[in-house]
Amino acid sequence: MNLVDIRNKVPEKLYSVLEKDVTVLRPAQEKAINAGLLEGRSLLVCTPTSSGKTLIAELAMVSAIMECRGKAVYIVPLKALASEKYRDFSARYGSFMKIALSIGDLDGSDPYLAEYDLIITVSEKLDSLIRHYAPWISLVKVVVIDEIHLLNDPGRGPTLEILITVMRRILKDSQIIGLSATIGNPEELAEWLDADLVMDDWRPVKLLKGIYSEGEIEFYD
Repeated sequence: MNLVDIRNKVPEKLYSVLEKDVTVLRPAQEKAINAGLLEGRSLLVCTPTSSGKTLIAELAMVSAIMECRGKAVYIVPLKALASEKYRDFSARYGSFMKIALSIGDLDGSDPYLAEYDLIITVSEKLDSLIRHYAPWISLVKVVVIDEIHLLNDPGRGPTLEILITVMRRILKDSQIIGLSATIGNPEELAEWLDADLVMDDWRPVKLLKGIYSEGEIEFYD
């Protein structure tokens, strides 16, 4: 699928940004679009690293914001990753939408976030915002959970699971996009999320396996 094939399905400002770097959509991106990404369908995307998962999230988030359907929240597991995403998204979309990074004080509702379109945060911070009854939460239309396989993490997993459960209850009409390169039970997780499963094994660089011995590598299929 070429980018031009979705020109009439996404906001013009989003398309103008993407066409600078993208001409052909990657397999996972095409599958996501065909599964209803641009129609608001919740998806669980399980594809290798660097296969284009973030762009899938961007298509959903920016479309919802530019079409005035609501805010978007992008959840990552680490503050450093949140800061990285904030820089990347600000560079691409900061000229026409307001983007906020919220990873600090866990004891506040941060009312200023009501003025922002896209909020990048970590699960612990978003959990705190919900517990402090941040009024703008009800305006969220798209929720992206990056590295969603961390549901299985003994430290952060319980918080993330409760957070997703609560958000599904209070944001019944919102689109949830789960992203991961490694999920052992994708079908079960997709069913729990009430999401369509998008899986693909394409990667930009072929992954080779082999055995190293005495200074040489013997590759095998």
